[in-house]
Amino acid sequence: MSDRLQELAVFVRIAERGGFSRAAGELGLSQPSVSRIVNDLEARLGVKLLLRTTRKVTVTEAGAAFLERARQLLHNLEEAEDSARGIDSLRGLIRIALPVTFGTRKVIPLLQPFLAAHPLLRLDLIMSDDRQDLVAEGVDLAIRLGELTSSGFGARRLATSPRLVIASPAYLALRGIPRTPADLAAHDCVFGPGITARQSWSFLLDGAAMSVEIEGRINTTSGEGMMACVTAGLGIAVASEWMCGNDLASGSVVQVLHDFKLTPAIVNAVYPGGPHPSAKVRALVDHLAVALASEGRAGSPSAIPPPRL
Repeated sequence: MSDRLQELAVFVRIAERGGFSRAAGELGLSQPSVSRIVNDLEARLGVKLLLRTTRKVTVTEAGAAFLERARQLLHNLEEAEDSARGIDSLRGLIRIALPVTFGTRKVIPLLQPFLAAHPLLRLDLIMSDDRQDLVAEGVDLAIRLGELTSSGFGARRLATSPRLVIASPAYLALRGIPRTPADLAAHDCVFGPGITARQSWSFLLDGAAMSVEIEGRINTTSGEGMMACVTAGLGIAVASEWMCGNDLASGSVVQVLHDFKLTPAIVNAVYPGGPHPSAKVRALVDHLAVALASEGRAGSPSAIPPPRL
């Protein structure tokens, strides 16, 4: 790598990681070398790009503007190299932001064939149910559930999944089975992330919409935590079929209110770098889109008969 390209790569990694030592370790350089490279870059440009304190490193206003251009230049270089090598020679790192439950239960099990086909690729999985700052984290690809807000990022819809109302058999044996959405008023509901955090749930029956107010004593920001609450018999929740499919199959939870439909869950791929992701990111997204569509057809709720309760 030329000295100027190395300067860009080092600066971008420091800005994304918020520190010299972590960036140095990831780049395989010593911390003094990383410091020298940044000092030389700032001296050549005649501006301060980074503010250093004992606790963290932040970019200056000039550094933020330079960071955006530097990322684009490195992206264009990588894209050109990938194009020259061809898709069978994709290499490097893809940083992916994933919601915990969906990432654990659906994305990670789909990765083995992709990695086997591209042995020079590495994945960095950033798993959180919080909405990260994708640019600050240096994320190449984010998987997001639900409708997207305007962000200036590129995006592609990957798949949809029905949402179901679920509970454990033990809870229903104790509290009774709701037959209509109005019956939920007499039940404890578990509030989870996204749409299930709302204190009213909207249903469709034969094209007619209805909304019901719900109450509950448990709120969690984690999809995995919500499913644990349901299987522990703590209440009724709404979950996408992808989230609860294994639990439905095992019988640890069952679906109720079969005839009443909820807004489906939407799975999106988001590209913080803009509408034209790199070849390696496009390849991964194409793989996930095909695999999720195949799983959706194989594991649709229609294939799971209503339980006898």
